[in-house]
Amino acid sequence: MKSMLEDLKQFDTELFLAINGKHNAFFDTIMYWASDKLFWIPFYAVIVFFLVRIYKKFTIYILLAITVTITLCDQTASGLLKNLVKRFRPSHEPTLAGLVHLSEAGPGGKYGFVSSHSANAFGLVTFLFFLLPAKYNWLKIILLFWALLVSYSRIYNGVHYPFDILGGALVGVLSGSLVWIIFRAIFKKSDFNKD
Repeated sequence: MKSMLEDLKQFDTELFLAINGKHNAFFDTIMYWASDKLFWIPFYAVIVFFLVRIYKKFTIYILLAITVTITLCDQTASGLLKNLVKRFRPSHEPTLAGLVHLSEAGPGGKYGFVSSHSANAFGLVTFLFFLLPAKYNWLKIILLFWALLVSYSRIYNGVHYPFDILGGALVGVLSGSLVWIIFRAIFKKSDFNKD
């Protein structure tokens, strides 16, 4: 079992170095901004615009559910798992000194498993995947691409291993699904199924 875990860790490190090692000035800028939470405020505003357009006054309950989802994701990732697992970010791993390409954002906090960025993004996407009607599948594709871009940028910027991202995505999917189940139990389908 220990050998298997070591093999997985080695694979994770090699995959990280392969992804993080492929960088250039153009993508350095893109990935820096992709990781910046404030950069996405206009994107979030567009999402809120669509929600208001579709669900009218009911949007307030949707935004509350999204807030719960993000809080659950963030607290599970940063408040619980990072402090429980205590796996160094690649940017803090002594054996990788000099091998990690960091963005201007810097090395981040000490521990990286799991990625809060990935958890939060996939939590939001999962909840909205369940919520949005089929005619907004194009928006779901955009949301999925956004979550993947944000998550990938964390590896590119040198602050997360791929397994940190996968773990975060899993936390997000589970959290988004749980909040959706509770949301559906509280509200009638006719309240939010506007299609």
